[in-house]
Amino acid sequence: MKTRKTFTAAALLAVTVAVTACGAQGEIMMSEQQATDRAEEIIQQAVVTLSPKPTLERFGPETIGPCLAKDDHSPDDRLQVTLFYKLTGVPGAEARNLVLQAREAWLKQGYKIHSSDEKDMSGPFPWVSMRTEPDDFWMEATTGVLDRATGEGIASLSVTSPCFLPPGKASARGADPAAFEAPEADDPAVRRALAHSSRIYDALGVGSAPTQPGEGLSTVRDGLGTAVHHTWSTLPLPEDERARAVQRAHEYFRDAGWKVRTVPTLEGLPAVVAGHPGEHTIAQVAASTTGAVRVAVTRPLGGPTSADV
Repeated sequence: MKTRKTFTAAALLAVTVAVTACGAQGEIMMSEQQATDRAEEIIQQAVVTLSPKPTLERFGPETIGPCLAKDDHSPDDRLQVTLFYKLTGVPGAEARNLVLQAREAWLKQGYKIHSSDEKDMSGPFPWVSMRTEPDDFWMEATTGVLDRATGEGIASLSVTSPCFLPPGKASARGADPAAFEAPEADDPAVRRALAHSSRIYDALGVGSAPTQPGEGLSTVRDGLGTAVHHTWSTLPLPEDERARAVQRAHEYFRDAGWKVRTVPTLEGLPAVVAGHPGEHTIAQVAASTTGAVRVAVTRPLGGPTSADV
């Protein structure tokens, strides 16, 4: 969720939230500035090695929270920070080399590869997803396609922090219930969040499970912003059916014009995060270790609306 600033389209595209990792981690304590500083450090560790030197076009930091799609359904007031850079000012044909150089720089720091497009690493549009140890920041080096026929692209680097508990916040396991109070049913933001959930339900093509503790509608407040938060789960599914359901959600978001990314998870389960560029709504769809597919839709109160749902 983003309630502090407008989510830029580029930042939404860069979101690589480790969805189920949020539920598995301990209670990491840091400030948003500390998270941003560490993300910047990881970016610069790659940038300092790049040749030719690109121009850095920065987006963010953007704060994402609360950490969503938890398997235990409990309230969670931890946050994540994401930082995104487009690398411009170099020939488009150099984009792939910048991505490969960033990967090598991060490997020399001891960071681990989570996934990559191995068959295309020697092609014009490579990408790699990595993570740091032991602080568990996630990063990507990617190549966007400008002209597939000529192999021209544009490189980008992004880093997303782990879920963290800001100083002064209540425990993530014992969040203040007032922060998750029920919203007004006739609020336009509530209707929009439910409409998005309904469209996702149609796209998944599987039945929903009875509402679990911690699921349903809530109003999330953190002192800096307020948003409607709607969570629900599907019935338990076999592993292959869960993967296909998440893929159908990915295709729905893409076809509907959302900015969508497949995101890394520690368990290797499929998950996507998507941002609605006109409304600043965030949706997450993640296969759960319980066998269900978890859905979370978060929409700022008082944000812009559109007529596409």
